[in-house]
Amino acid sequence: MQTKLEQHFHFRPATLDDIPQAVDLFNTYSMATVGYNQDTVDSLNIFWRTPGFDLNTHTLMAITSDGRLAGYGEVWNTQSPHVHVYGYGCVLPEYWGMGLGRHLDSWINRRAMLDLPKAPEGARVMLMCSTADQDVHTNHFLQRAGYQLERRYYQMRIEMQSPPPSPVLPEGILIRSMIPNREERAVVQAIDDSFQDHWGFVQEPFEQHYERLMAYVNARKDYDPSLWFVAMAGDRIAGFSLCYPSTDEDSELAWLQTLGVLRPWRKQGLGLALLHHTFGEFYRRGINKVGLGVDATSLTGATRLYERAGMHIHRQYNTYARVLRDGVELGTQTLEN
Repeated sequence: MQTKLEQHFHFRPATLDDIPQAVDLFNTYSMATVGYNQDTVDSLNIFWRTPGFDLNTHTLMAITSDGRLAGYGEVWNTQSPHVHVYGYGCVLPEYWGMGLGRHLDSWINRRAMLDLPKAPEGARVMLMCSTADQDVHTNHFLQRAGYQLERRYYQMRIEMQSPPPSPVLPEGILIRSMIPNREERAVVQAIDDSFQDHWGFVQEPFEQHYERLMAYVNARKDYDPSLWFVAMAGDRIAGFSLCYPSTDEDSELAWLQTLGVLRPWRKQGLGLALLHHTFGEFYRRGINKVGLGVDATSLTGATRLYERAGMHIHRQYNTYARVLRDGVELGTQTLEN
């Protein structure tokens, strides 16, 4: 017997041919709930081709009888050791109230449960979903569905009206652009080393992380290795600021994707110097807006650093979680970890 939803929708996995229609869905939903677009064809093409992400098993589309995409759900479980699983779903506003969101959420949970054998025995596994704080609809949906608020994140920005201060570097440190085709592996290793003190960090095999990150980087049309800045202490990377010149939301907003300082060089002003160097380079190129994302209660005090550099909170995102399997938490929870 057909369910009520099956009378109105056909359900199937997504394919790469669906990218334009999916982008229309995501942006229609985003404009209705938060007032800005969230995706482009190029960016979704990159994400759907991420190594380890299987469209056939980890996506579900709801198609109307006239071929319109009404809803979509996906599960991201590409990062070993598979203890933090990420779900996403959305429904066109005109189809709210039909139970389609609940159907997609139920599928997301079932799909995530099928991946439990990938996680280490005895480890806690969490399903996480994130949304903008101003997206009242999704926040209420996740709360009603039994997800618990786990963490808050900020998008912070700076809009420069004049050149930023020149960086003041610790003794023996210089900042330069990464040397392409030579230093990528060292940069990814530096990311792993510095982010072990970030809440929720789980160490994954280096080669897997490197493959996934470089696939993303090399697929971006705006990737510019001269915007990957490294702070060098002799031949060692002491810190880094990895940037892109634009975002899907705003082509005039540069994005600081990843900033980190390794433990031996912390509390010497290097983080602030990297920010000033980054802002100065963008300003020199005629870009005066720079944004980044940060844990609102960062264990390393990153939000205070960004405020010192002149950044302000532009937007808040909420991450909700549901325990799929209880056990030992493998992610970093405190600096003592």
